[in-house]
Amino acid sequence: MWHKWKSSVMSQLKSNSLPETVSFGERLVGSAQFDRLFADGMALVERTAGYLDSDGRVDARKLVQPVSIAYATESMRLTTRLLELASWLLIRRSLKNGEITTREAAVKRARLKIGGSGRPSHIAHFDALPAGLRALIEESFELSDRVQQFDRAVEAAPGNAGDPVGDQRARLETAFAGPRLVVSN
Repeated sequence: MWHKWKSSVMSQLKSNSLPETVSFGERLVGSAQFDRLFADGMALVERTAGYLDSDGRVDARKLVQPVSIAYATESMRLTTRLLELASWLLIRRSLKNGEITTREAAVKRARLKIGGSGRPSHIAHFDALPAGLRALIEESFELSDRVQQFDRAVEAAPGNAGDPVGDQRARLETAFAGPRLVVSN
């Protein structure tokens, strides 16, 4: 009985007739959900740049001393947050399009700092900032939350933590490749 099973497994391994594992993370990045997240993120980057280059400049000139400092600080934080989020989106899109490898994406992703503190409730003079800037800050935190949720889902997906199915397949190939049989308890 054992020899028949071993023979069957070996022939499947040699013929590569085992089904390919499907990475949930790759499917998620290739989904319409990711496309919406990408489009929303890039649109927010464009709206923010547009605001800061036009209406934001006008709004900033009208502010008094403590609020003008808060405006400058928060506009820089907003820009930094959006650059990190846009970088994450571009890395994931490049991976989806096959422009970079999974390993390259992981290295690039490790350099990013998605999330962080400084929610609007913690920002000094937040209520005194122009409505346009406040809205963009709040939207950026909503986008950050979505990206973090998506990132956790992709990273926690089966096959992204060392590919356990592939690891098991490699162990089977190694175990059955040589003449000796190793039995573990």
